[in-house]
Amino acid sequence: MRLAAAAGVLRPTAALLFHSRSRPHRLLPSPRRSSLPFARRRRHSYSSSTATALDDPPPPPSPDAPTPTGQGGDTKAARRRRARESPEGLLKHRLDMCSRDADLATALQLYEAAVDPATAVPLALHHYNCLLYLCSNSGDADAARRGFEIFAAMEAQGVEPNEATLTSLARLAAAVRDPAMAFSVVRRMAAAGIPPRLRSYGPALFAYCDARDANGAAEVEAHMDAGGVVPEETELTALLRVNADIGRADQVYRVLHRTRTLVRQVCQATAQVVEAWFRSDAAAEAGVDKWDARKVREGVVKGGGGWHGQGWLGKGQWDVGQSEMDKDGRCQRCGEKLVCIDIDPSETETFAKSLAELACNREVRDDFVRFQDWLHRHGPFDAVIDAANVGLYKSKAFSFSQVNSVVNGIQRVTKSKKLPLIVLHRSRVNCGPAKTPQNQKLIESWRNAGALYSTPPGSNDDWYWLYAAVSCRSLLVTNDEMRDHLFQLLGTSFFPRWKEKHQVRLTYSGRGPTFHLPPPYSIVIQESEAGSWHVPTTTGDDIESPRQWVCATRKTSERPPSPPPQARATSKTLEGPPSPPPQARATGKTSEGPPSPLPQARATRKTSEGPPSPPPQARTTSKTLERPASSPPQAHAGSKTLDRPPSPLPQARAARKTSGRLPSPPPQASATNKNAERPSPSPKARLSDLGW
Repeated sequence: MRLAAAAGVLRPTAALLFHSRSRPHRLLPSPRRSSLPFARRRRHSYSSSTATALDDPPPPPSPDAPTPTGQGGDTKAARRRRARESPEGLLKHRLDMCSRDADLATALQLYEAAVDPATAVPLALHHYNCLLYLCSNSGDADAARRGFEIFAAMEAQGVEPNEATLTSLARLAAAVRDPAMAFSVVRRMAAAGIPPRLRSYGPALFAYCDARDANGAAEVEAHMDAGGVVPEETELTALLRVNADIGRADQVYRVLHRTRTLVRQVCQATAQVVEAWFRSDAAAEAGVDKWDARKVREGVVKGGGGWHGQGWLGKGQWDVGQSEMDKDGRCQRCGEKLVCIDIDPSETETFAKSLAELACNREVRDDFVRFQDWLHRHGPFDAVIDAANVGLYKSKAFSFSQVNSVVNGIQRVTKSKKLPLIVLHRSRVNCGPAKTPQNQKLIESWRNAGALYSTPPGSNDDWYWLYAAVSCRSLLVTNDEMRDHLFQLLGTSFFPRWKEKHQVRLTYSGRGPTFHLPPPYSIVIQESEAGSWHVPTTTGDDIESPRQWVCATRKTSERPPSPPPQARATSKTLEGPPSPPPQARATGKTSEGPPSPLPQARATRKTSEGPPSPPPQARTTSKTLERPASSPPQAHAGSKTLDRPPSPLPQARAARKTSGRLPSPPPQASATNKNAERPSPSPKARLSDLGW
């Protein structure tokens, strides 16, 4: 106190400061009092007032004084707070909770209380949209009728609807099984200048399809095309189902080709619709017996391969089932080999430009332009490595040795033997495991070779390695499935095709990385020149399990039935002789023997090699070890005789003398009478098939 008095003599303001610090604050008794006297109490959304923290409230501001911003004035936060605490805001919050929980009953109770004059609350567009959404998603006819009443009250109140409002109205019409009303709502949207979206067309399209009205569904599809709205797999599946149910083969053909263009691979539900169509009588009757093969080939060339567009080829029942493709693209069920559909270089260039524009908008433009200049100086590269994905593959910590093994492995595979481009974030290059001397030496060697680019802080390295792979037309080594929101921006037209032909996935074992190169065929719905169809599904879309395909071919008398799975695995050989024609199989003719005589002559014929052939009854019961597994039933009836030896191996036939005969091979010989399977092509050979 003496110090304060002395300071007061010298400087009166100092005394005021010292005494003010020693004066205690008189606070209101509150169990939740803050330890900081200047801290503002938290206000909850449901509280209507807040008690003051001091006995002496501050004097009211002068009307002429400006309202202070940021201290409880009319700021944006204050306006939002008042809106939340208003009756309209509280009703909006409660309706949002009902929408989240799909609680239609509570929402209707809130609506009744809001329109009651005693507790009236002004309703806005958002309130009506929540109510209409709940009514349309209920699936109950009574709820749909209640939704129509709410929409009528909304129009009477003069609230202008938007796209979400009219979409809910279309769903209400579909709920009461009125597709015409749902379609009229969409047309009303277009006339009012509100662009319909895909979800706006869905209720009308699905309602027409459920009613088996293919003509109405076609009108909705045409309206979508005119408005630039592209259907997705769900809409295309509905169109396939309704046209298949009523037997409209030409429309099924058209929608199937549209699915090939827009979807490429189908889900299991769509695959079941496709299989059901091929098993139907309408599919068996559709098609032509004779067609112009030249026009079919011209259609294949014009379309870029994989389809011809000339309609259903052939007649008769279809042989339908699920199958797999071997590494060369040959169907394990029918033997048809799929083709590789090339990508137009102009499409790749256009995609690279659009990708650069997206990256510049999402990233810091100067950073990405700097990367483009660097790539122009050091590129092109035969391969690009997503080093973050590779270094963290099945590892808790980032592994530079794992990245290095992939770099060396892919370098040996590529044609130029140049180091691939390694894209890695700068934090990975400067921190963590990168600090060890061994890794620093490795990073420095990559940097000196011009093969390492470290992306700047705050950037997304996905834009960098993807742009480098597209612009250089190189392989992309990553296990990233590229399905997140970033890749959704790239669309479904070009990017899936590019990814299919350029992505290299990898697995690790004790011997190092194994590269799974792009397949030498296109994973897309394919229509062959003979009229068969192969539809890829999304089932088994990973390295461990092979992809499942729907295989549909015509049942013909010339084509033998499908062999069992064990036989299919070894039925194809590289150097084995071709199977004899059915006539030769029926009479047991060898490749070097004379032509088979007439049946009358066979009954009395005597040869120097053995006794006369037994009567037909004996021939029908004879069995041999080398009878082909795929021989038709009619060939079995006239197979080898009991005392005639089976056909020897080709080497034995070459040295066989006319007067002699070879002994019958032992039973185990038939099990080894198949050549070894075709060896797996090396990665280098596979890359040459792809043009790398």
